[in-house]
Amino acid sequence: MTTDSAFFDARRLRKTWRSSGSKPVCVDFSLQAAQGSMTAVVGPSGCGKSTVLRLIAGLLACDEAAGETEAAAGAEARPSLTLGGKDILHVAPGKRGVGMVFQNHALFAHMRTDDNVAYGLRCRGMSRSESRRRACEFLELVGLAGFARRKPESLSGGETQRVSLARTLIVRPELVLFDEPLSALDAPLRRKLAEDICRMQKETGFTGIFVTHDLNEAKTVADRIITMEQGRVAEDCAASDYDASGGKTCGRK
Repeated sequence: MTTDSAFFDARRLRKTWRSSGSKPVCVDFSLQAAQGSMTAVVGPSGCGKSTVLRLIAGLLACDEAAGETEAAAGAEARPSLTLGGKDILHVAPGKRGVGMVFQNHALFAHMRTDDNVAYGLRCRGMSRSESRRRACEFLELVGLAGFARRKPESLSGGETQRVSLARTLIVRPELVLFDEPLSALDAPLRRKLAEDICRMQKETGFTGIFVTHDLNEAKTVADRIITMEQGRVAEDCAASDYDASGGKTCGRK
């Protein structure tokens, strides 16, 4: 999707860094996505998938255009990031309308499950009683009805990720970023949670970007699959273009 009216529009998000003793890693990423869509991003470790999510979320700052050629190109060479028609490139992370679910998203050990889920609402000034009521609604959405008074120490890995997802969704982000949220779980549970994320995305209508190493997982949650190589988009396919063996009928980007 390359239309100028895309709901999510990221262009030339760049970041260059060097690990000790290694050659520089350069991310240069662009993506346009429709409202309510789910895009999976796959690729080998170190290709820049998680870096892209952090650039979108505002947890990393983009590198500005540099060099004579790019400087001469002006605005066309500079990074840009819009969501729902709003420029969010220089907006603080908590005000972008972007939520993020991490692989290891620790809960507050001293809080009940419902208070963990309601944390974002409380930070926005909502009363404890109302925030807990809404937290129970979202716990039910993620399949954890009746878990409100449980403490995090009593939850399994899959239950903890469901709570993390509820905590992200309860503040109604326009865009939800998933950074390999299921990779630490066993295969049957990954499949079940991937199906549940797909269901919740359809029910709540958020736009999503889902980073994973697992192509089958990507095919389950997404309608579109982006393959990254060395910091750039190498392939852009509809999920339906992948056959049962993982082969694809689309061409390279």
